Amino acid sequence: MISLLAAAVPERLARLSPIDIVIIVFYFALVLGIGFYLKGRSKTGEDFFMAGREMTAWIAGISFMSANLGALELMGWSAAAYEYGILATHAYWIAAIPAMLFLGIVMMPFYYICRTHSVPGYLKLRYNEPSRALSAISFAFMTVLMSGINMYAMALLLDVVLGWNMDFSIWVSAITVAIYVALGGLRSAIFNEVLQFVLIWAGALLIPILGLVEAGGWENLKAQIIHNTSIQCVHLWRYLGTFHNQMGVNWVGVVFGQGLVLSFAYWTTDFLEVQRVLAAKDLRSAKMAPIIGAAFKMFVPFIVILPGLLGLVVLPHLTGASLSAGGAHSYNAVLPLMLIRYCGPGLLGLGVTALIAGFMSGMAGNVSAFATVWTYDIYRALINKDATDQHYVKMGRWCTVLGVLISIGTAYFVMQFLSIMDYVQALFSIFIAPLFGTVILGMLWKRTTGQGGFWGLLAGTVSAAGMFAWEDINPSAVRYLALSINAKPLAADIYRALWSWLICVVVTVVVSLMTQPKPEAELAGLVYGATEIPQEEQVSLVHRPMFWAVVVGIVFVILNVIFW
Repeated sequence: MISLLAAAVPERLARLSPIDIVIIVFYFALVLGIGFYLKGRSKTGEDFFMAGREMTAWIAGISFMSANLGALELMGWSAAAYEYGILATHAYWIAAIPAMLFLGIVMMPFYYICRTHSVPGYLKLRYNEPSRALSAISFAFMTVLMSGINMYAMALLLDVVLGWNMDFSIWVSAITVAIYVALGGLRSAIFNEVLQFVLIWAGALLIPILGLVEAGGWENLKAQIIHNTSIQCVHLWRYLGTFHNQMGVNWVGVVFGQGLVLSFAYWTTDFLEVQRVLAAKDLRSAKMAPIIGAAFKMFVPFIVILPGLLGLVVLPHLTGASLSAGGAHSYNAVLPLMLIRYCGPGLLGLGVTALIAGFMSGMAGNVSAFATVWTYDIYRALINKDATDQHYVKMGRWCTVLGVLISIGTAYFVMQFLSIMDYVQALFSIFIAPLFGTVILGMLWKRTTGQGGFWGLLAGTVSAAGMFAWEDINPSAVRYLALSINAKPLAADIYRALWSWLICVVVTVVVSLMTQPKPEAELAGLVYGATEIPQEEQVSLVHRPMFWAVVVGIVFVILNVIFW
């Protein structure tokens, strides 16, 4: 599907002017400066791992959304839009907005009230130590793999577009991230994610605007896309009644596999995202942050999906292979090619800097989350329980460096895979989808037991890994797991997540019914029905999280109807 691990094209796509180089160098100097500036404000564990829990709703919300909006997302889903048409938009609407709103309104009160440092930490409080250990080890493993993917993807982009040496790109970015995260911790990562947010919108917005002008507007663009490809490429839902569409998936897979399991699992239980919201200064800010993030997320397809759709008109000869026999570019070159098409000197440097910022932000997000989970949920819980706060801060700094070094290794490891985006979705289906079943049952059902939580999570994770191995050994297995002979790799990821989540839920329920639950008094602050939710201060309607959640939900429905 999306072969981001393509071999480099024979010659670079562009050359930087002196002003472009100045912009890129200035960015690297700026992020390092932020790290050194924030070092003095990251002396305690609460400061280093949770940014002092003093972020405003806007800062936490932008960071929450930006931690996901890396250049891997930009390049990967632009390529997906070129291959699947507007169906790729589901990754940003049905597979994001409902889950983000659910996190803000339903789940954040519990994460925030129990003052946990991490999602595995919540599992310790709700279930038991084995559940925390299993989720923490799984998450730590996944984060370093994800960080390595970001490193490699950035190095590949700079190699393809500018001809830069890939080893040089990997090590420069890794050293930069290690310095500013080790110095400033989560606070430094959050500030750089806000900077990245501004850079991406400034650097990527020109492509869709100038592209629509060139195409003569949206209606003319649709007509040209239909002429070049198929009418299915411009409709979100109309052709999902069967499996006969570009993705080989029907509405059941999109709604339940992508929209429920993968989406809710990622946005509500992936600690990389949740950590940003836990840094909010109060409960109202923690509830508003995902809602603010959802509002921005609805408009991300304008800078991610639209370039891929424009590419169907102005770049009609890209291939699905990593490199065709004739030397044509792969789908993954859509965004770089569009960037070069519309951005001259200066603007090209801004665009490349935006992509670099996205990659480095993705690395920093994974590394800071790894440092927190390793220190609190593995090192302190299993190795050294009685150390001082300063000792844990030092451990956090050192394991930040260790996490970066491991990520460098995984960056070279993932080079052997033919599809980064499929690989990423596969990781989510294995490590995140079952976790959502464990967390949501624990929050909503008092009868869930510690044994049920552990064995359900283990069964879901092992079954997902088994399905992935089955597909790898026997590619024809995809048709059975995804219920269609037309299924593409992304459809297989969607259904694998759904099956692993169902297995986790069933095992958790069965084991819980056979074992003894905790007394209700021990569930206070952890489960609905056993927790008194704190009353927020009296504010006007326009300052209430529920009001804005409803507004965002209405806009979400309208957009889906417009592009039906």
